[in-house]
Amino acid sequence: MEYRFLTIWRIEAPIEAVCEAIYQSLIWPKWWRNVERVEELAPGDAQGIGNVRRYSWRGRLPYRLTFDICVSHIDPLTAIDGIASGDVEGKGRWSFTADGAVTVVRYEWWVRTTPVWMNLLALVARPFIRWNHNAVMQQGGEALAHMLNARLVQIAHY
Repeated sequence: MEYRFLTIWRIEAPIEAVCEAIYQSLIWPKWWRNVERVEELAPGDAQGIGNVRRYSWRGRLPYRLTFDICVSHIDPLTAIDGIASGDVEGKGRWSFTADGAVTVVRYEWWVRTTPVWMNLLALVARPFIRWNHNAVMQQGGEALAHMLNARLVQIAHY
């Protein structure tokens, strides 16, 4: 089953600090409670292209997703793109813009689920999977703002 998610965080913090926190995903489990584990599988080149990390996530629903992200593009202080494989396959993109003192973080996630059980339940479970994803992203935005000692201005899910 295919999913498209868009989450926008508006955080009153410098874009450099926000980007650094997102780029440093190995430490996400310290501040983002839904991220159980991140491990580096391949370092990538000097810019980080080709870096591969394995992520294990748990949301509010009783299942865990584990997948690898291979960084395919980095534009410092602007965007980072990756290709997912594992329990989900597809693409993800973090993008950043400054709006005065506010950093706008846009996370786009275009994936399809690969676990058979998830695909079999997709017709019934789809709204719950979307709700679970949005809850994970809501908690992440709140946790990032807290970690940066910043004000979370807004979170929107589409």
